[in-house]
Amino acid sequence: MIFYFTGTGNSQWAAGQLGKILHEPVYSIRQDTHSGKPALTHTISPDEKILFVFPVHSWGPPVSVSSFIKELVLEKYDRQPVYVVCTCGDDCGYTDRMIETTIRQQGWNFQRCYSVTMPNNYILFPGFDIDTPEITEKKLIEAGHTIRQIGEAIQQATALDKYTRGTIPFIKSNIIQPLFVRHVLGKNSFYATDACISCKLCEKICPTGTIRMEHRKPVWDNTCVQCLACIHRCPERAIEYGKISLKKGRYHHPDVNKLTIDHSK
Repeated sequence: MIFYFTGTGNSQWAAGQLGKILHEPVYSIRQDTHSGKPALTHTISPDEKILFVFPVHSWGPPVSVSSFIKELVLEKYDRQPVYVVCTCGDDCGYTDRMIETTIRQQGWNFQRCYSVTMPNNYILFPGFDIDTPEITEKKLIEAGHTIRQIGEAIQQATALDKYTRGTIPFIKSNIIQPLFVRHVLGKNSFYATDACISCKLCEKICPTGTIRMEHRKPVWDNTCVQCLACIHRCPERAIEYGKISLKKGRYHHPDVNKLTIDHSK
């Protein structure tokens, strides 16, 4: 069983590819967190593998993913292996340690955390922008190879070292990431320009239900986790973030509109 959280489609693509390799069903964390159920419950079969796939947010797991894992109930769980695959533009810091702690606190059999380098999409800090078309294409090709290696390693239960921690991980994950969570999440400067055509795509794809339409334009609540799905996937480039995004590029996985994953139970 594969649970994924996505913004620009990188993690959704990765989850879909792993689902095909491992023959495991794939579920959106968005779907579960918006289900209105009193508890997030899934029944696990004896030979099932459990995977969590998500993007790295400021060198740590997305808040939505950590909350989901803490609330998730796995019925008939009996030491089935749990794996994590995170997508990142460059490096992941101590995301592996942080998510391992969360998973072990649930009493689950954590095995390994992998990372897949994919095109950059975080554009809300000074000096941060999307990759060039050449780098984007190269990363997407290499990501396909990496996903196959990870899938085969999980399938065959063999060791594979595929995790990019990067430099100064302590500072990135223990200092910058907590500051990001404390001062950035829930506060945002998103707005829609006059180019907005009221297509409601941003409201539909927001994984946290942060966006609602008012007077035919999107309005952002204070539950934003900065996944950037809205700003990158707007078909008219009508969404900006203060002034910092005005000259920044936009990116979403090239197959994001073609990706279909069965959420049925």
